[in-house]
Amino acid sequence: MATAISMPKLGLAMKTGTVGKWLKQEGDSIKKGEALVEVMTDKITNKVESPAEGILLKIVAAKGTKLPVGGLMGAIGEAGEDISAILAAGPVVEGAAEPKGKAKAAASDGGVKSASPDGKVKISPAARKLAEENGIDYTLVSGTGPEGRITREDVEKAIEEGVGSADDRPTLKVMPYEGMRRAIGENMLASWTSNAKVTHHVSVDMSGILALRRKINEGLKDKDRISVTALLTKAVARAIEINPSVNMTLDGDEIKTLQEINIGMAVAVPDGLIVPVIRKANEKKLTQLNEEIKDLAKRGRRNKLNVDEMNGATFTITNLGGYGSVDWFTPIINPPEAAILGVGRTVDKPVVVGGEVVVHPMMGLSLSFDHRILDGAPAAEWLAVLIQLIENPQKIFI
Repeated sequence: MATAISMPKLGLAMKTGTVGKWLKQEGDSIKKGEALVEVMTDKITNKVESPAEGILLKIVAAKGTKLPVGGLMGAIGEAGEDISAILAAGPVVEGAAEPKGKAKAAASDGGVKSASPDGKVKISPAARKLAEENGIDYTLVSGTGPEGRITREDVEKAIEEGVGSADDRPTLKVMPYEGMRRAIGENMLASWTSNAKVTHHVSVDMSGILALRRKINEGLKDKDRISVTALLTKAVARAIEINPSVNMTLDGDEIKTLQEINIGMAVAVPDGLIVPVIRKANEKKLTQLNEEIKDLAKRGRRNKLNVDEMNGATFTITNLGGYGSVDWFTPIINPPEAAILGVGRTVDKPVVVGGEVVVHPMMGLSLSFDHRILDGAPAAEWLAVLIQLIENPQKIFI
């Protein structure tokens, strides 16, 4: 019996997902449990396994199609098997997106749907053919036909004016702007344009926390050694306990100070950036934090996290210190959070201590915050608390 391929529920909070790249094509044989198709949320991209063994008889949801959980993506069965019942029972597609450029459109009425603000681009077949032949991205062309439909005349004008023309400059590499890369880009742009962002930059002396780390790690095996990231996370969680001003969110007409301290940890992955969440970080022992940070980072790089592990952060830390090239930067706030802490490299620098110039390991910190929610003075006060804890690390555990 044929089996439906449905949009999976990858986490408790997931309501919709976007179909990514199909790893098998219609007519291909596939085994149960074999990777079949990529599914994207606004947080992660996951490979969905085949629910059955057989032939991929039909791809219903093309790449870029947005579906509710349970929405029909395709069907698997035996060669020649009737799948009309499965197709008839499939729910309506939400915000379907057709491939642009030279990809074949699946819309039967000659119109296509793309990543425009309303999710739809209408274009006549003749106009689409002309655009494809001339390398014109028709989603950038304004339509003058009924209901904004793009006509052949619109495309001819675009060709004349150079609107939507492909960039033919020599390139070293071309990658599609889709999947995780597009999700990150759209989320970051939305954050940048919707928040009144301000960033405070400061240097902090790491002598104390590095000395504490050396002492803690004496005699421990490599796999059990406490990382600087774990100590910083513990310091940040304690600073929020003392001064929760950065642990806020704007919810409609209300500014809420949140009770739970859930720390998002930005992790670089091959396709972009993910932010797994350490829940109730302030309630966890240093060893627990250390193990959880390592586990989330490891599974994140292998694309093994679920959506629930990526949601619910109240404050985020993004650390570029390991690259050894960045002192300070301007991290972009992860909505709906009010602030994010950027961590730069640690470098030996001359500083004045007790009237004498000495060399200490100094680290750059950059606190970006939404000025709609948090003013500069309380943000500086919170940074002062964090600095005190980092430079006097014994206070982290009091």
